[in-house]
Amino acid sequence: MTFPLLSESLTHMLPGDPAPGFSLRTVKHAKFALESMGGRYLVLCFFGSASESHAQRACKAAYSRPDLFDDKHASFFGVSIDPTDESEARLTHRSPGHRHFYDFDLKAAKLYGALPRTASPTNALDGLMRQWVIIDPTMRVIAAIPFQADQGDIIATISLVEGLNPPARFAGTELMAPILYLPRVFEPELCRHLIGVYEAEGGKESGFMREVEGRTLGVLDPRFKRRKDVTLKDDRLIRELQMRFVRRVVPEIAKVHQFKVTRMERNIVACYAAEDGGHFSAHRDNDSKGTAHRRFAVSVNLNDDFEGGEVSFPEYGSRSYKASPGGAVVFSCSLLHKVSKVTQGQRYAFLPFLYDDAAARIRKENAHFIGPEKTQPGDTEAEAQPAEAVA
Repeated sequence: MTFPLLSESLTHMLPGDPAPGFSLRTVKHAKFALESMGGRYLVLCFFGSASESHAQRACKAAYSRPDLFDDKHASFFGVSIDPTDESEARLTHRSPGHRHFYDFDLKAAKLYGALPRTASPTNALDGLMRQWVIIDPTMRVIAAIPFQADQGDIIATISLVEGLNPPARFAGTELMAPILYLPRVFEPELCRHLIGVYEAEGGKESGFMREVEGRTLGVLDPRFKRRKDVTLKDDRLIRELQMRFVRRVVPEIAKVHQFKVTRMERNIVACYAAEDGGHFSAHRDNDSKGTAHRRFAVSVNLNDDFEGGEVSFPEYGSRSYKASPGGAVVFSCSLLHKVSKVTQGQRYAFLPFLYDDAAARIRKENAHFIGPEKTQPGDTEAEAQPAEAVA
């Protein structure tokens, strides 16, 4: 049998549905990605206009509970579709825990079924289904609670959030991040050699990829990421690294994910250093046109004489991972992940992305979205030989 297609006229979210991600302006930020907040409960309130008494009561109720909405247990996001909320400064920002999206083009309202897909801003307030949507730490819907005439929806929503398990045990038990943890990918002498290459050349500050007005640009922001990289240029060394991936990483991905890796992007040795405050805030590796082809990220630790610098996956709890030297953490580029601040020493790592021939076609099709300025070293460098060519 085949699964029936969900109707495009679906008008509300149901428990268990994936919560659609979106990026919109907020009261404070020019662009804020909802999905970057995975790892805690999210409460969206599609109130329409802050000029309405029900909306004011709803926002006041959330604002009065900093014990719930603290960006650890939960975060509140009001969603306005009324431009006068901005022009008359009706909404306020409070971090942690309390933010508002400006959804004047109705993007989020349509994604969440609060408005039909054919709705226009002209009469959107009249047709809006005002509601709360509560989302779990893995970005799946817990409940959708429509506004009620007696405003009982406010008490119901706050009570629901109060009764939720701590985010790390939102499912009733502690979850494991869906990753592969592979020891012995690189030999100790190879790890030492790669560290030596880095130290001989000296790393350059690396940025990260961000979608800006439809283009994928390399951006430097030390508040979000501090890391220095060296791009490997020795073809023989690169081939040796690829061969180890073909022998030790590719078969495991095929076994667990039934995915045939054929290509590797980036050959960099990276260093997160305590003296730099090395870290990388929560992000996904494939959320722009220029990175959409990436399927798996691999983090091969080259040393272990450092503190901090561990990889974690906020959607699946607070547990962090520190592979032994030569060991790898392998994960889907779609997973939200971060690297904690290095507090002592330097963490060295080899950090490629893996993909297949179908994704290579996507990369080629999207190449014109990258730039126009040259990105930071290692972010979108020339494609390596297909992994199958070195098998």
